[in-house]
Amino acid sequence: MARSMLGDLHNPADRLKSCSMKLTQVRYSSHASLIICCCISIAFAASAAGALFSSPDWVELSPNNPPPARSYLAMTYDPVSGKIIAFGGFGGTGYLNDTWSFDGTSWTQIVTPTAPPARAAAQMSYDSGTQKIVLFGGYDGTHYLGDTWLWDGSTLQWTQATPQHHPAAVTGPMLFPDPNGRADLFGGYDGHFYQLTMWQWNGSDWTQLSPPKVPFARSSAAVATNTLTGEVVMFGGLGSVNPNNTWTYDGSTWTQQSPAVQPPLVYSASAAFDPSLQGVVLFGGGSGGVDQNTTWLWDQVGATWIHLSTVHSPPAREGAGMAYDAALHRVILFGGQVNENVYFNDTWELISTSTPTPTPSPTATATATPTPTPCTGRCSPTPRPKPMPAPRP
Repeated sequence: MARSMLGDLHNPADRLKSCSMKLTQVRYSSHASLIICCCISIAFAASAAGALFSSPDWVELSPNNPPPARSYLAMTYDPVSGKIIAFGGFGGTGYLNDTWSFDGTSWTQIVTPTAPPARAAAQMSYDSGTQKIVLFGGYDGTHYLGDTWLWDGSTLQWTQATPQHHPAAVTGPMLFPDPNGRADLFGGYDGHFYQLTMWQWNGSDWTQLSPPKVPFARSSAAVATNTLTGEVVMFGGLGSVNPNNTWTYDGSTWTQQSPAVQPPLVYSASAAFDPSLQGVVLFGGGSGGVDQNTTWLWDQVGATWIHLSTVHSPPAREGAGMAYDAALHRVILFGGQVNENVYFNDTWELISTSTPTPTPSPTATATATPTPTPCTGRCSPTPRPKPMPAPRP
């Protein structure tokens, strides 16, 4: 089942900026005492959470040989090579299909005999069953993509998989580690419909899962897996039905949460689980056409979002790559874009000076050359559909 999305997919950025992304309404009632009590509880929870650990902070790094500026890249940590792997994206003039690794000091372009075709808004996740990274989907300026590629960190090679079954060709799917270690996929946008199907990679084929409950159909949501507790957290995105909500997945079913506090509705935000903070970190994203630079933490025990007031922050952006580097013990953020024509190639890390307990309630000039696919006319990294349906012109 999918939700219909009609309308012009071209010239998408202007359409997004002209649309209101606010999809929920605040309802007022005469129960003022209830509202006051809720506000007091929220304030207490926020101050208690802040007292448990010194506030983390973002630090801009100065690595050697950073990749050229880009947005909507695919990025994840590879335990086999012990490095972060980044692939593709959109560089302002074309779609990219270059592969890079980051070791905490330098970015290195990896030249491979074969590679996935150029694309943006693909996603990838590590599959512990095969010890390979799984990449799926994206958009190449003309087509929505439905091919599956595997990255082997021991040989530093890409291999195209030939599964008998696969999800629909989509841009902006959510790809994440299942609590059982496999790579799961949810949603995406196929040019006409937002998807709400869920799939799991078994090493050679995609198997469609049928949880008793799933989130509303969407694409471009922020998603990450708490590897300590086995809880997947997903927030926001784009959808024809309100995506301004938080969902968690335990390996069997999805649960819609009702947090006392949550970020503004964002699409193409970045997310990663940080063990030192014991929660999923969310950064940036677009909100009603305005890119954000706020940092949030999902508190699993309190089932709410905590706004992290960092002293420093990456500039506002959407479509950045973000992953937790287990070798560095840091969340790493790279790239992204703000507005329609400013692309980043800066690298940031999120540091924390202490480990919390669960709450009770200038950028270097790139030297390597990517392999772009030129686009003509007005280029956009991925066709970002309007958040609400519109009739065909």
